[in-house]
Amino acid sequence: MTAREAVAGARRLVVKIGSTSLTSVDGGLDVGRLDALVDAVAARAAGTQVVLVSSGAIAAGLRPLGLPRRPRDLATQQAAAGVGQLHLTRAYAEAFARHGRTVGQVLLTSHDVVRRQPYRNAQRTFERLLGLGVVPVVNENDTVATDEIRFGDNDRLAALVAHVISADALVLLSDVAGVYDADPRDPGATLVREVTGGADLAGVRVGKTSSLGTGGMASKLAAADLASGAGVPVLVAAAADAPAALDGAEVGTVFAPHGPRLSARRFWLRHMAGTRGRLHLDAGAVKAVVGRRRSLLAAGIVGSDGDFEAGDVVDLVDPRGDVVARGVVAFDAEELPEISGRSSEDLAPEHRREVVHADDLVPVGATLVGTGPAATTPAPTDPAGTAPSAADPTCEPAAADPAATSPPS
Repeated sequence: MTAREAVAGARRLVVKIGSTSLTSVDGGLDVGRLDALVDAVAARAAGTQVVLVSSGAIAAGLRPLGLPRRPRDLATQQAAAGVGQLHLTRAYAEAFARHGRTVGQVLLTSHDVVRRQPYRNAQRTFERLLGLGVVPVVNENDTVATDEIRFGDNDRLAALVAHVISADALVLLSDVAGVYDADPRDPGATLVREVTGGADLAGVRVGKTSSLGTGGMASKLAAADLASGAGVPVLVAAAADAPAALDGAEVGTVFAPHGPRLSARRFWLRHMAGTRGRLHLDAGAVKAVVGRRRSLLAAGIVGSDGDFEAGDVVDLVDPRGDVVARGVVAFDAEELPEISGRSSEDLAPEHRREVVHADDLVPVGATLVGTGPAATTPAPTDPAGTAPSAADPTCEPAAADPAATSPPS
């Protein structure tokens, strides 16, 4: 099955729509464009569970507040979001009601997913809404979000939601027909039809965000990379082409999955969990943890920093200071200096355990677009077998990966 066929046949789908596709240049909500989108989603929703991630709250609040353009200060942005979210949700409720569908509003901040229990709560809420036949309409909670707790843009939020709900595919809709190798306004620009690897994006140049939104093609590339790297096919297309895009037509740019579908726990560790410190590894430990997916022992640690407790998430860094993995640490920060660099037989019995177990660890690597972390890739075969080398005291064998549907615990 091709990636485009996977999008067309998805039984559980996340659709994201950008601000510029819902609002006019003067900031008002364009109900006609919103209705057209809802018609396309509702047509697809027959037999498919759809989650709609919608931008537009701040933009929809500009006209009622008499604001000529998107405000730059946080307080006014939040005020506009508070007003605009009401208008946006009411418009969606009325539009979906024409198709006999009920909508439910889900407002999130990154605090709702960086901690394990709220992440599981979000999973359960989505599952119940979808089970009741509701179309969840998701947006970042702009009325309370600050720079420190923002997702960054709704493209990233949509990619994260796609994994939270175990979606079969993600569709990112905007005012651009897909990914081009140059500015789409350039007569010589060519649409990239399919992305299967980094080579397909070589030379691609992307523009800046519009005045109405915080996204742009760069954020869509990053979101598509995040989702496809975790096993979810992605389609980037124009909102005007929504009916065709949701019907599997040859529109937009499709991203084929370029990594295995991660378990919910590993995805949470990889992309959502907040970190409280860093463990500095020697070269041997980096090779064992990243290359052979082993648990990290104290012998491979040369230092640590941060104020963390056992059970917190920490970054694992190589001798150059680059983050190579992320995991749940089994010791408090104050315990590590005493045991770092020491082999297990030299430690007290209560300290002879993994500092980070393989089940609680996920590697970090390069991405399609060249920045940020990538999804976990299968570990290469260890020529010495499944057991760690006797000369390598920094690691333990990795346990089996949890099931793809298991939530963080």
